[in-house]
Amino acid sequence: MDKLAVLDSSAILAVIFREPGSEAVIDLLQGGLLSAVNLAEVHARLLLGGSTAGLAWDRLQSLGCEICPFDSAQARLAAELTGNTHSQALSLGARACLALAIERSATVYTTDRAWKNLALGIDVEVIR
Repeated sequence: MDKLAVLDSSAILAVIFREPGSEAVIDLLQGGLLSAVNLAEVHARLLLGGSTAGLAWDRLQSLGCEICPFDSAQARLAAELTGNTHSQALSLGARACLALAIERSATVYTTDRAWKNLALGIDVEVIR
């Protein structure tokens, strides 16, 4: 992997549920970056889908992503992205993902097509 990859919750869920676009993410899992906020989102989604907490957590840990703590610098950036992305009504999880990508100068992978229209100075790859 030449450039760092930040994975959005939607990209991780595409892999877990074997959805279209998951093939674009599979090779990025090992060494790919995942915000702790997005980790919580995916874990919650699995729990809501009926997985047990232990099984869901083990599945997420087996993906091999580097889990990045959501620190104060990212919190500030995620909050400040509200102004730039207000028309998109991005969730905290989306802004946390974008903040991590901006901080690390990484390419972000998502299923959210609207992110391609964001002028944030990072590369956005929409996987489907």
